[in-house]
Amino acid sequence: MAGRLATVFGGSGFIGRHVVQNLAAQGWRVRVAVRDTEAARFLQPRGDVGQVLPVFADLAKDYSVQAAVAGADLVVNLVGILYEKGKQTFQTVHVDGAGRVAAAAKAAGVKSLVHLSAMGADAASASAYARSKAAGEAAVRAAFPAAVILRPSVVFGSEDDFFNRFAGLATFSPIMPVYVSDGFCAKNGCALFGSGGTKMQPVFVGDVTEAILRAAAPELAGKTFELAGPTVYSLRQIIEMAMKYSGRKRWLVPMPLSWAKIHAVFLQLLPKPALTPDQVRLLAVDNLPAPGALGLADLGVTPTAAEIVLPTYLSRYKNPFAFTGLA
Repeated sequence: MAGRLATVFGGSGFIGRHVVQNLAAQGWRVRVAVRDTEAARFLQPRGDVGQVLPVFADLAKDYSVQAAVAGADLVVNLVGILYEKGKQTFQTVHVDGAGRVAAAAKAAGVKSLVHLSAMGADAASASAYARSKAAGEAAVRAAFPAAVILRPSVVFGSEDDFFNRFAGLATFSPIMPVYVSDGFCAKNGCALFGSGGTKMQPVFVGDVTEAILRAAAPELAGKTFELAGPTVYSLRQIIEMAMKYSGRKRWLVPMPLSWAKIHAVFLQLLPKPALTPDQVRLLAVDNLPAPGALGLADLGVTPTAAEIVLPTYLSRYKNPFAFTGLA
């Protein structure tokens, strides 16, 4: 099959599967660079026969990355981790891996490179995750100056690990903790929840996918965009939405961030950590676009409201007995 070739690193992940499908729909041949090619086979039916091909790629090996980008017109790097485990550290994935992809793409004569970073990437952050994202951006810029960098806020969609996590917790827990830093005062009318916890602008995965595809345009080379949804929510409001659309009623309990640090000490030991000390450091800072930053509008994308999408997938958490009178 002739046509433009795109290599997508991390194409089997939450955002990646949408990117692969949309690229295929636009006529691209898609090379999905992943560590587990068998697990990525589910992507092949999302294009015509032979249009989507999973290939092995190890971000720690130069030759592996070079083989994955050879002959590509577009390279998209979506690889990222939320916590460190074994050899998968922020340094090896977000910095070294990102730099290796950018260097290989430049050497191979790739026309466009789109690198997915994260909103809040900051070399001076208290969070190792945010610092590594900033260092990864610097590594990409050094190797491929014309790369387009996208910094999404928390991304939501049917396979997300954000609203789904809160809705899932509400199916068995009678309380929902809301970590706040300015509540608990009883004088002067101060509310227990204070301002409601961390502020953020969750962005729909479909909008992020569209932004990635549009970012490959030659006239956008070298620019950075911060991708955010249309509304600012507090952590409390986000949890309330998760409960509303999952049909669950639970007690919201304000807890100081100092408690979150204690909880994280134990929760980080789970096979899939529910909360880590580094994530608590992220919660201490609002996750919002920088003033004047380029965003979805500059890419011609209209952000989708969470209230439109959440009912389409959080309804699966509703109590099956709620409609029979047995609940």
